[in-house]
Amino acid sequence: MPSLHHLWMKTCLRMKRLVSAQAAPLGLSPGQPKIPEFLAQHGEHEQKGIADCCEIEPAAAGSILLRMETAGLVTRRNRPDNRRSLYVSLTPTGRKMVQTVQDIFAAAEAQITAGLTEEERATLYEPLSKCFQNGKGAVKRNKRPCK
Repeated sequence: MPSLHHLWMKTCLRMKRLVSAQAAPLGLSPGQPKIPEFLAQHGEHEQKGIADCCEIEPAAAGSILLRMETAGLVTRRNRPDNRRSLYVSLTPTGRKMVQTVQDIFAAAEAQITAGLTEEERATLYEPLSKCFQNGKGAVKRNKRPCK
């Protein structure tokens, strides 16, 4: 029997590969699909906050967002009241992509949870959320709560 961490790692990688395979034809590279969904839910957001909430390394967030900006999916700007931070928002092209990205996530989730009953899916959610919250304390970079 594989260890729990091994099983979680393999499941996470499988989910990531499913999403990446469907997102690649849209021009999205790994790490990018979650950003349009996040911005659709939260609106314009500070780049550091996106990195924290989307579990992206801060150094990688800048290059990921630059590629998305170059592709016309997001805009980044400084605010007059905070010139040191970049604020990111979806462009009209990025907003059009949100539903497609959400459909990709839903399809990957459906494939990963195929064979589970609705009750098993509901039961899986709460302990998985608790495990995620437990692990957040070990990662020091997330200083702000994600909405």
